[in-house]
Amino acid sequence: MCRHLAYLGPPVTPASLVLEPPHSLYRQSWEPADMRGGGSVNADGFGLGWYVDGAPVRYRRSVPIWADESLPGLARSIRSGALLAAVRNGTVGSPLNEAAAAPFVRDRWLFSHNGLITGWPGSVSKLAETLPVSELLTLDAPMDSALLWALIQDRLYAGAPAAEAVASVVREVAEAAPGSRLNVLLTDGDQIVATTWTHSLWVRRTAESVAVSSEPWQRDDGWAEVPDQSLLVATKNSLTITPLAPRPVELPMEGRE
Repeated sequence: MCRHLAYLGPPVTPASLVLEPPHSLYRQSWEPADMRGGGSVNADGFGLGWYVDGAPVRYRRSVPIWADESLPGLARSIRSGALLAAVRNGTVGSPLNEAAAAPFVRDRWLFSHNGLITGWPGSVSKLAETLPVSELLTLDAPMDSALLWALIQDRLYAGAPAAEAVASVVREVAEAAPGSRLNVLLTDGDQIVATTWTHSLWVRRTAESVAVSSEPWQRDDGWAEVPDQSLLVATKNSLTITPLAPRPVELPMEGRE
């Protein structure tokens, strides 16, 4: 399965998060530590999304992250206080083109999915029927992650708060397709909403920033593992982790200097 991360805080270069740490997303693309039965190499594309004046900018490729000779220079030339990045290990039978690589984008939102929907597409056909036909005809790619994003968008644009939209979709997909792996990341540049469902996720908070990542990119640096089947909601100044099921309980985390 894929690896992904999101960051909110003082402006930094994408390189400082994605390329330079000892166990960066770049390194995780070929040497992940915790894939939980979902493959071992993330070579089916990658993407970066960052914010400029409140609007997302996206860079995606269908090649492995280590094969893009332009990336290091690009990633060192940008500074942003909000970023989402992902490397992809495509599910067998899914498209292997740029359109299938996260982050997916709409308006101010960036989205990534680490995992798969079991029994795709039949297992979630009833959920798909709740979407307007125009949404199904304009999916980013004919794949489970794109449908998951469309379901979340449908609720966001109906007025649901981001955390509610994500949590309700993840619960319903998990019920319809047991055994699915449903770690998602969603950001609008001001908040991060993330879930853990079968896959790993870690969080690191400081006095000025918050980062979530499939795996810590550096050892002994304040990282805490997010429990399985959890919903994480974070801003630069707050962090809340609640169980997705059965009963929400707030688990506050202290900031670090």
